Amino acid sequence: MTAPKPTAARRGGRWIDEWNPEDERFWQEKGERIARRNLIFSILSEHIGFSIWTLWSVLVLFMGPEYGIDPAGKFFLVSMATLVGAVVRVPYTFAVARFGGRNWTVVSASMLLLPTAAAWLVMEPGTSYTTFMLVAVLTGVGGGNFASSMTNINAFFPLRKKGWALGLNAGGGNIGVPVVQLAGLLVIATAGDGEPRVLLAAYAPLILVAAFLAWRYMDNLAPVKNDTGAAKESVRDAHTWIMSFLYIGTFGSFIGYSFAFGLVLQNQFDRTPLQAASITFIGPLLGSLIRPIGGYWADKYGGARITLFTFAGMAGATGVVVAASMAESLPVFLVGFISLFVLSGLGNGSTYKMIPGIYRAKAQALGLTGEEAAAYGRRLSGAAIGLIGAVGALGGLGINLAFRQSFLSTGSGTGAFTSFLAFYAVCFVITWAVYLRRSAISSRAVTDETTAEGSAEQQPAYAGV
Repeated sequence: MTAPKPTAARRGGRWIDEWNPEDERFWQEKGERIARRNLIFSILSEHIGFSIWTLWSVLVLFMGPEYGIDPAGKFFLVSMATLVGAVVRVPYTFAVARFGGRNWTVVSASMLLLPTAAAWLVMEPGTSYTTFMLVAVLTGVGGGNFASSMTNINAFFPLRKKGWALGLNAGGGNIGVPVVQLAGLLVIATAGDGEPRVLLAAYAPLILVAAFLAWRYMDNLAPVKNDTGAAKESVRDAHTWIMSFLYIGTFGSFIGYSFAFGLVLQNQFDRTPLQAASITFIGPLLGSLIRPIGGYWADKYGGARITLFTFAGMAGATGVVVAASMAESLPVFLVGFISLFVLSGLGNGSTYKMIPGIYRAKAQALGLTGEEAAAYGRRLSGAAIGLIGAVGALGGLGINLAFRQSFLSTGSGTGAFTSFLAFYAVCFVITWAVYLRRSAISSRAVTDETTAEGSAEQQPAYAGV
């Protein structure tokens, strides 16, 4: 999605017409300073976006018996927010090149006022379930902020810095989840569980501040363009769908568990709203804080290796959760569940680092070198990043629907966790087979083209991505 060549100046805002972060001199003289400034305010906007996206994970804790909504209905409510947040990531990805990263950040941040105001109007007993559902759908726009923010920041940083930069950007945004949950805890502890509007009123000015700061301090990159050819090529590329599947396992788990944690505690362990809220934020907080570390370790040791470790750990932690659920042990359950958050956050950083590395390796497999290979990698990774983020977020929908069905069928989340355990095992096998197995990488997974001189066995291993 990025093209390094200069373009004609564009009017109407802070536009940078030439941008080449791979040039060490350019990066040292001015590129790094500009990129870091944009990263800071991108994180702020994305942070608020995540808070609004996951708003209903907190609002359902305020919905006592007087609301007349059973646990299955609440899981379905948060599922709709997850679904819309995943779907809008695709158009949000392309909006960066169409309108400019800075301009779109201002627009997307301002749009968060709509679901916040709508929730303030309807959040009271007697409101119909359909109305709650429509308002929950509106909060999905907050999920789109992640895709546009990551696409934008991906263009600002050189390949050698992407793991840390993207991890920091995403981690800072992800922290919006525990922050809104902590804010909800504060409201419940002070004003009571009948005052959800206090929480909503607190976020409205924060949204305005984020939009203003983006308008004042961020930049648009003129060289960033929507490349429909790259988009079509990334859709046809097997790696896009393999990484989408793996991202379901990491980010899908993180966002799905973030929405569901409080409801699981209330319905499986009979926690009160205050008791649930006092625990719910811990997992998302730790998972968010460790995401940049996942990116950093991926830069240092290879994203595929860290991702493999992540899925092994998630399978083990899920086994602990299943055992704790069957034994009805809340302390052991919390250890396993919070470990899942930490490991999913680690994997979020490592999987996103893998994306540019995979397409750089593919460029080399095609015989490209130097700047030509770097440009190819930027072009394909920029096109794929939004789609991978969108598909990965759908994993959150799957998790909440699985919980809904499990509680409907058995009154417990144990069945859902068992299915998650099997899924992580599949993710582990795929990561090893495609990106770490050194004997032979199938040419179909690397490229649809096979040269007369290059067989499948001569394709490079992807252990370093």
